[in-house]
Amino acid sequence: MSTFEARQPFPGIEPYESGLLEVGDDNRIYWESSGNPHGRPALVVHGGPGSGGRRGARTLFDPDAFRIVLFDQRGCGESLPHASDPSIDMAHNTTERLLADMELLREHLGIEQWLLYGGSWASTLILAYAQRHPHRVTGIVLVGVTMTRPQEIDWLYHGLRLLLPVEWERFRTGVPLADRDGNLVEAYRRLMEHRDPGVRETAAREWCAWEDAVIAHETLGAPGQYSAKPDAAQLAFVRICTHYFAHAAWLDDGQLLRDAHRLAGIPGILIHGRLDLSAPLLTAWELAQAWPDAELRIIDDSGHTGSPAMRAAILDAVARFAG
Repeated sequence: MSTFEARQPFPGIEPYESGLLEVGDDNRIYWESSGNPHGRPALVVHGGPGSGGRRGARTLFDPDAFRIVLFDQRGCGESLPHASDPSIDMAHNTTERLLADMELLREHLGIEQWLLYGGSWASTLILAYAQRHPHRVTGIVLVGVTMTRPQEIDWLYHGLRLLLPVEWERFRTGVPLADRDGNLVEAYRRLMEHRDPGVRETAAREWCAWEDAVIAHETLGAPGQYSAKPDAAQLAFVRICTHYFAHAAWLDDGQLLRDAHRLAGIPGILIHGRLDLSAPLLTAWELAQAWPDAELRIIDDSGHTGSPAMRAAILDAVARFAG
């Protein structure tokens, strides 16, 4: 990956406009635009689900070439209401509604087509959107590819006990005894809906401790990032994650791979770390096989949270769509 090492992020910039968009169900999503108002539109989709948009993503785009749009998905970041509030009904927070929110945002901003960029959970949401609205997409850059299939969820929250038995046993004992031999994701989802705030807070900490254990080896990336989240952000993140993963993101098993033919004609770059335990390389490879217009770039020294070589590869990929 040495050919990408010369690229560096662009200087930090602030948005030239932002707002809260009414999307229905009493939800308002935060959005912002930065860079060149007349540049090539690019939508940054955040991971998680429930992480909120990382504003540092602005620096991946040439501000003279791109109109950079960021948004926070329902219930997290600066979107309202916030999922850390236990009174908020999660029934209105689904993949289908997020896809509708993205279309409402596009129409609100008067954008005909846009480049889609994102990693981890964002790749699932981007693929679902692009397969639904292929004529609205000029290109796709995915990092740490996931399709949120049941097998991927099972690997992350059950299968990885093969590699991290001590840490997984702690994760397992974070749920009631009667649930420990069952679906841990569903058990944590129920804990995040508990009326006792202490129960919710403990469950969120244990969930994030497991997520951090999975990325602890990624010394070139950002180990420890999940437990470092502020309390409200951590509660929203875990509540939304467990809600989505317990329902396999409301996608049919294998749906995004089966429907990859709908991406025909859309250029894509898939960037994936060989050391990614959270989302093993197989998923990115399978997608690349099913999507002829996609190019897979494997970063040997990177895990799920990246590395300098991965960052350089992302900058190179985005620059290819600059116009």
